[in-house]
Amino acid sequence: MVLFSYSLGPKRFEFLREAVPGAKLIAVLANPTNPDPETKGDTEGVQAAARAVGQQILVLNAGSEREIDSAFATMVRQDAGALLVMADPFLNNRREQIIALAARHALPAIYEWREIAQAGGLMSYGSSLTDAYRQLGTYTGRILKGAKPADLPFMRAVKVELVINLKTAKMLGLTFPIALLGRADEVIE
Repeated sequence: MVLFSYSLGPKRFEFLREAVPGAKLIAVLANPTNPDPETKGDTEGVQAAARAVGQQILVLNAGSEREIDSAFATMVRQDAGALLVMADPFLNNRREQIIALAARHALPAIYEWREIAQAGGLMSYGSSLTDAYRQLGTYTGRILKGAKPADLPFMRAVKVELVINLKTAKMLGLTFPIALLGRADEVIE
């Protein structure tokens, strides 16, 4: 099973710009210690998308709790208007810290997983873990009924979801454009 993780950065960037059109500088939080080569390509995709629309971005690296704190201090000093958190297992595991820092500094942020928006993040765009688990269950059922794993087709989770947390938006004093709300798969009120 393959999830869309490291290829959605440019789309997250697009949604964030739409949600916070007045952001002169968008911070991008990435983990430089992630060994997956696709992470670098995803960050480069965000940089290319920013160049294409003339958006100034600030890529900040964080591979530890301390570096996350330091990155937020830099975002505040540089007056970042929004934050894109890149897809990464370490950053996902530090979501509570990142959500709390984003709230403390009133920084609108977009994340990878629905669960982060449900936990208080502003918005997320990524593969549906529920759909992926359902597909894995179907796949496992076929194996338990005697199918050989090597004979089964390669599976890719194809459902991606945009989730918007209006509670967090209200706390930030942010109003979402109606068009963006209309495209959301879930709006948390």
